[in-house]
Amino acid sequence: MSAATIFFAVLFYAATAILVAGLAFKIADYARTPAPLKIPTTPAPTSTGGVVLRMLREVALFESLFKSNLWIWAFGILFHGALLLVLLRHLRYFTEPVWFWVGWVQPFGLYAGFAMVAGLLGLWGRRFVVERIRYISTPSDHLMLALLAGIGASGLGMKFLMHTDIVAVKAFFLGLMRFDVQPLPSHPGLYVHLTLVALLMIVFPFSKLLHAPGVFFSPSRNQADDPREKRHLAPWAAELENAVSVQANAGVAGVKRSAP
Repeated sequence: MSAATIFFAVLFYAATAILVAGLAFKIADYARTPAPLKIPTTPAPTSTGGVVLRMLREVALFESLFKSNLWIWAFGILFHGALLLVLLRHLRYFTEPVWFWVGWVQPFGLYAGFAMVAGLLGLWGRRFVVERIRYISTPSDHLMLALLAGIGASGLGMKFLMHTDIVAVKAFFLGLMRFDVQPLPSHPGLYVHLTLVALLMIVFPFSKLLHAPGVFFSPSRNQADDPREKRHLAPWAAELENAVSVQANAGVAGVKRSAP
């Protein structure tokens, strides 16, 4: 077994552990964090069913982004839609036999990589062209977009310019899943692509990309606008209210005892 095979096997085991543990920690932290106030972005639904429908529109169609800026929405929907197709296409490397519907996705996922990179370049370009966005953009913003673009470009390069043995690549990843490591093809383009993917897995739980699960915990999106029907009281606020009430009652009792 080659040194490269051992290196990438260890790298992906470590990256997977960091990704899973990091996501679990962050999601648990989001779930524990109370919403201090009733703060849904208006106009907001007044029922739980309406909230669910609103979240579906936000996740699937980027509704708030559509209302804010059509150009950003277009690049965003292009990138995320293409990314979904690319990810579904890659399921063939982790399933045996390949699920029938994954086979249907293959022709679309094949060229979705171009759309993914185009959407990324559009989103990245606005950080240079739009002055106010350029002003607030940090090095980490640029590095994250560069990482995603590098993954897309290296994947397309392997498909259309530097062909590799995808059967052996699939055997490698199936072997990782079964704890039976198989040889990884010796291919510089593949090494670059896999390194970038592993790096993305490692930094994902600690980056702005965490908005993917984080949107479900946003109080401006997941709350119903029903403050008149149901009082919103965070746990810490309830404890404070009870403590104040106890002190007030104790004060009243003391006054009564001292009265002549």
